[in-house]
Amino acid sequence: MNYKILAINPGSTSTKLAIYENEKELYKTNITHSNEELEKYPNIADQYEMRYESIMNFLKEASIDTHELAAVVGRGGLLPPVKSGAYLVNEKMVDRLKNNPVVHHASNLGAMIAFEIAKAVGVNSYIYDSVAVDELEDIARITGLKEVKRKSLVHTLNMRAIAIKTAKESNKDYNSTTAIVAHLGGGITISLHKNGKMIDIVSDDEGPFSPERSGGLPGKDLVSMCYKNDVSTMKKKLRGKGGLTSLLSTNNTLEVQKMIDGGDENAKLIYEAMAYQVAKGIGELATVVDGKVDHIILTGGIAYSEIFTAWIKKRVEFIAPVIIAAGENELESLAQGALRVLTGEEEANIYDID
Repeated sequence: MNYKILAINPGSTSTKLAIYENEKELYKTNITHSNEELEKYPNIADQYEMRYESIMNFLKEASIDTHELAAVVGRGGLLPPVKSGAYLVNEKMVDRLKNNPVVHHASNLGAMIAFEIAKAVGVNSYIYDSVAVDELEDIARITGLKEVKRKSLVHTLNMRAIAIKTAKESNKDYNSTTAIVAHLGGGITISLHKNGKMIDIVSDDEGPFSPERSGGLPGKDLVSMCYKNDVSTMKKKLRGKGGLTSLLSTNNTLEVQKMIDGGDENAKLIYEAMAYQVAKGIGELATVVDGKVDHIILTGGIAYSEIFTAWIKKRVEFIAPVIIAAGENELESLAQGALRVLTGEEEANIYDID
């Protein structure tokens, strides 16, 4: 049976969407929103109607009949901690994302828009692998301060999608394999998948630095910097002006590689140090499962860099085979998740959190 699925991924300045028929991509577009347009809205939730109308206009111009859709799936937003996989979007979820989100974020619009479109044509809407997925084991939450608990905030959607795909291509069941996935992008996060759950992670504020983020820093030095700078400055140093941006004055890894090709030894040292820290994070998670790992997967945009992945592979391939799965396929991941629900391979969770 053929299922047509509309996938929606709202970003800070664009709304990406695609239509799939089973696993085949039929249409794909990226609707951009200018700063002037976005500045009209006091908060992100207020952008809902504008983004909804832009999607409906595109569907009309592309002569796409929404009544042919079997489901609509949106990017999962910042809800309270949820399980991995699919959630049926309901009024309670929409109300939480609209009026009381954990954090105001463009991804919150995914469920809201999907719900409205699906309701109009009489089908279900879903989110899949929300940003809020948190399946850490209790032991993984403990820190050395009772006021601070570790939380799971990683690139869940892309990570689980590639882990599921890799398991299938290896003729294995994702729910009975152990994998470590490193997402290499503007932010770098690493996750440990065991028996279908992400039981531990290395977040972008405790592990490797990345093109724009500082990663984990020595605590005493960080405290000293906090007393010398205001909150806004420190947040920018950690997220946006950290990592390669701080060390090499660029967040573009292609430019870094050009520096290296031109004989810049400092650029090579910094770039390799980033790979070194990714390898450390992978090794750290391997200890959680006594080194019993089926495969290590490197994904995200930086995974296209052969020199970078080679540095990581050299340090971690003694643990498990290393698979390079470059790129981010968020729309495909959303659509494939919804398809698994439609075919009965997975069952959608019901959101019921206050």
